[in-house]
Amino acid sequence: MGNNGTYKQPWLPTTKKEIEHLGWEEIDVILFSGDAYIDHPSMGCAVIGRVLESRGYKVAIVPQPNWQDDLRDFKKLGTPRLFFGISAGAMDSMVNHYTANRRRRSDDAYTPGGRAGARPDYPTIVYSKILKELYPDTPVVIGGIEASLRRLSHYDYWQQKLMPSILCQCPADLLVYGMGEKPILEIAERLSNGEKIGEIRDVRQTVLIEPMESMPENSESDKDIVLSSYEECLKDKTKQSSNFKNIEIESNKWEGRTIWQQTGKKVIKVNPMYPPMTSEELDSFYDLPYTRLPHPRYRGKVIPAYEMIRHSITMHRGCFGGCAFCTISAHQGKFISSRSKESILKEARKVTEMEDFKGYISDLGGPSANMYRMRGKDVEKCHKCVRPSCLHPQPCPNLNNDHAPLLEVYRAVDTLPGVKKSFIGSGVRYDLSMYKSGDGKIDKINREYIEELIAQHVSGRLKVAPEHTSPEVLKVMRKPDFSLFKEFNKVFDAINRKHGLNQQLIPYFISSHPGSTEETMAELAVITKQLHFHLEQVQDFTPTPMTVSTEIYYSGYHPYTLKPVYTAKSKEEKLAQRKYFFWYENEYRSDIIKSLTRMHRQDLIAQLYPNNNRIRKHK
Repeated sequence: MGNNGTYKQPWLPTTKKEIEHLGWEEIDVILFSGDAYIDHPSMGCAVIGRVLESRGYKVAIVPQPNWQDDLRDFKKLGTPRLFFGISAGAMDSMVNHYTANRRRRSDDAYTPGGRAGARPDYPTIVYSKILKELYPDTPVVIGGIEASLRRLSHYDYWQQKLMPSILCQCPADLLVYGMGEKPILEIAERLSNGEKIGEIRDVRQTVLIEPMESMPENSESDKDIVLSSYEECLKDKTKQSSNFKNIEIESNKWEGRTIWQQTGKKVIKVNPMYPPMTSEELDSFYDLPYTRLPHPRYRGKVIPAYEMIRHSITMHRGCFGGCAFCTISAHQGKFISSRSKESILKEARKVTEMEDFKGYISDLGGPSANMYRMRGKDVEKCHKCVRPSCLHPQPCPNLNNDHAPLLEVYRAVDTLPGVKKSFIGSGVRYDLSMYKSGDGKIDKINREYIEELIAQHVSGRLKVAPEHTSPEVLKVMRKPDFSLFKEFNKVFDAINRKHGLNQQLIPYFISSHPGSTEETMAELAVITKQLHFHLEQVQDFTPTPMTVSTEIYYSGYHPYTLKPVYTAKSKEEKLAQRKYFFWYENEYRSDIIKSLTRMHRQDLIAQLYPNNNRIRKHK
């Protein structure tokens, strides 16, 4: 099954001509992607292609096929021996296409030249329908963020309604959720061994449609859990909210149960996730021969997303933060899988050999940059844990937050020939590094980590995410109290003074998140003003499938308490909150004063605008 042709090229083939050069008589798997083809370990389609290739399968990629012409892109490579694979891309297509106000974006970071319009809305559905119409007998397997987070009934912010599993909207045979290397290899092997796609019902991290008679008789057992049906959720929003609680708990277990949901006369079956990957498994996927470059077909056109990742290195997967608005744990799980130091160094050496490398590694990170090699002190307790977050409401006493392995990697990378400096571009959980473990040695190392991070790995600006200042809103968000950010801000300033640096701390904040009101946003404005922040990294809350925050937005109830939570929904409510980010802009001043007068908060007016002076635009 290997590449036995006389011609060898470093990229996976994308055209008939490239395949002819390789001397292939057939293709085992053809992958369709909503993104441009960048052969980099941060790009999901490239990883899946390389992983399949490493097992001897002949794999081709069709990036950003034209779905509006005669469909030649879907026909040009013919039929694969095993299956078609589909991914909408590295981010949800609707987040990619629309702002929080549902306005169409004018660019696409994953397309050459940043050009918009290279993919449809919901590519997973569009591509699947086209392929099944053209090749009805060939298996179609869907995966990636878009499919993964729509695996069960979900609220769609852009259609403004509750939708069934994406499998009810597209004719795919199997859905792979989460990080797809292991399930896709098992699917390929079983198809290659002669099994039919309809016989493959038990692969972990897959979702499929089963007949009604397959539904377990009991609603809950050690192995299965039956959710409220899609139709029941349409009638009662609290049932959708309760469903989500069970979905989140099962997705974050070491050994989850099979989830079932009736939808019409069909049943959606979600097989459990694989246990966390070992370092050896993760290394094997990252050590593959990626070129780390866009395919030559783009003739040097700039792909904005690639500019961000070209010299970056992913150290681990998973996140145990459990932020209410984040989808990482729903996709990657909460347990951390880390690469070995040797594998990371191997990739770092490869980065130093790139023609455009100038000595600076842009990111040594992960979903949360400083969770490398962290897990429970007693892993057996983790096997039974159902907490969605290891950090909220308080850090788990079983959590080992030792940053020593992380420091060891930083220092090893920085000593490599050709490396002048390595930066940490991923988000840092300051609450994790500042948490007092009770172990003097670990706490000392963690203080050392904070100083080394700020003094040596910040490119002038360190981005952190307190997200809000209100205790009530932060509780809904599953974020630490704002007092901890204030403490971190003091530490940041002290380390800058000690090392003679003039770096900035850039905090991220969200408006219109469930629980946030106009008054709490006004208080946020005053608090951040007192800290001398003129906010730049701000955004309106955007409901995306499969988060606690989205379920609250849709249902009005918190999934874990079923108590009502206020959420700003109308354009007017959202703008009323967002304006407080920019209290220092003259254009917002009169409106803010009017709003605060209506709320009888003259105290906040006095703090924002003392002496009633006009505020100059901050430079």
